[in-house]
Amino acid sequence: MKVLSRSGRSVAAAQQSAVNMQWIMAAFVSLVLMAASVAHAAPAPDSFADLSEKLLPAVVNISTTQTLKNSDRGMEMPQFPPGSPFDELFKDFLERHGGGQDARPQKVTSLGSGFIIDPSGLVVTNNHVIADADEITVTLQDSQAFKAELVGTDTKGDIALLRIKANKPLPAVSFGNSDQMRVGDWVLAIGNPLGLGGTVTAGIVSARSRNINAGSYDDFIQTDAAINKGNSGGPLFNIKGEVIGINTAIYSQSGGSIGIGFAIPANQAQKIVVDLQKYGKTRRAWLGVHIQTVTDDIAESLGLKDHGGALVADVTPNGPAAKAGLKSGDVILKFDGKDINEYARLPLIVSETPINKEVEVGILRDGKRQTVKVVVAELPDDKEIEQAQNDKPSGKQKDTNGGNVANLGFSVTPVTPALREKFDLPADAKGLVVTDVKTNSAAAERGLRPGDVILEAGQEPVKSLAELNGKIDAAKKADRKSVLLLVQSDGALRFLPLKVDDIVKDKDSGKDKKSK
Repeated sequence: MKVLSRSGRSVAAAQQSAVNMQWIMAAFVSLVLMAASVAHAAPAPDSFADLSEKLLPAVVNISTTQTLKNSDRGMEMPQFPPGSPFDELFKDFLERHGGGQDARPQKVTSLGSGFIIDPSGLVVTNNHVIADADEITVTLQDSQAFKAELVGTDTKGDIALLRIKANKPLPAVSFGNSDQMRVGDWVLAIGNPLGLGGTVTAGIVSARSRNINAGSYDDFIQTDAAINKGNSGGPLFNIKGEVIGINTAIYSQSGGSIGIGFAIPANQAQKIVVDLQKYGKTRRAWLGVHIQTVTDDIAESLGLKDHGGALVADVTPNGPAAKAGLKSGDVILKFDGKDINEYARLPLIVSETPINKEVEVGILRDGKRQTVKVVVAELPDDKEIEQAQNDKPSGKQKDTNGGNVANLGFSVTPVTPALREKFDLPADAKGLVVTDVKTNSAAAERGLRPGDVILEAGQEPVKSLAELNGKIDAAKKADRKSVLLLVQSDGALRFLPLKVDDIVKDKDSGKDKKSK
């Protein structure tokens, strides 16, 4: 006898129907997701012609004029005996070739690109395009030329904002969200390469977050769209016609495009532009620390499982970090909820934080994780930071003899007036001065040099040879391969992981010795 469901079908038939429906629904969801993925990927257009026609009028050519004085041109008159043939001959040569003391100042020109962001005539370009210019001329696509007024520049971010005055509203483009760009997305570059105005090239986003050692805030978009000399300051567009980058640099051995170009992300550039328009300068948040990368050796000496984060080498006196209690040797792992996987990311993340905001900073100190609250301040100018560093209090030194450091191939001694003068050390120098380094030692390989000053070992101050050797012995007993030194070299602080089990060659006996 069959058991009927309320619909009049058997339970088995109903179960099979339910299974079939589940398969149909699963297939439908998969198709929807595939369609959404394809839609998000934005297939390549048949042509970029319509987009180019729309964008070209808002992209401008920028030319600058700079006057070089005689002293800038590097042509100085050599001294010959008065009335000698060489004296008259050289004077004649310089006059015919634009040199000599009576030569007129020479004007030089340079070319770049830019784009209009407001119909009133606001133009964005790179700072290096207009740096040191006496005159700046902006030329539109229709060949109209305008003398430009400099609104403001940001040398660290390489952005400049100009203003031109026209008798009618100008075509303009807007910034897009560069964070939404993915590797493989289509992009369009428009600019003035090699003086050939109104040039359009197409490519894709090749990579994100590139650090090319151009400054503290490197976060470039890499593209294979052709970028050449003269493209600097020009826009990089997405296929919606939004500016997602400012073309700034290329990698090239010949000076021409090899498909490796870099653009400042729009999200970074837009904040700078807003500040320049409002204040005439850029206002960035500041933490007040000097940082370095956590290498494998440093991670091992600190007892870290990985080498992520930013190692604090020095803290600026009276800065936000100092006021919050951060100190040298801390490893910053999080800032305002963002993971610091690479130390170079910290300056950029800090700079984008609202000034005077209180943020939580996750650190590792003495092997323990903890959170410190810091109120970030506005970044002062370089002179103010330098003055703060020079105002550090000095410490008195103990009169302790120096000597060889645990058979590791170098010698130290406390700071004395004679050593301060010999190595041109600061008046407030404290710690142990490196007086000798063997050429075949681990210390020499790590870059330790005579005149360097060791301030800390194992994240604690050392003022005598005995204290330094004690820290090294402690590292050996803890089965660590290296001890972490805080070294002052040429006025800058850095952490130096020094291996404590390396062999040092004894030149006198000719035998190899291993520190124990």
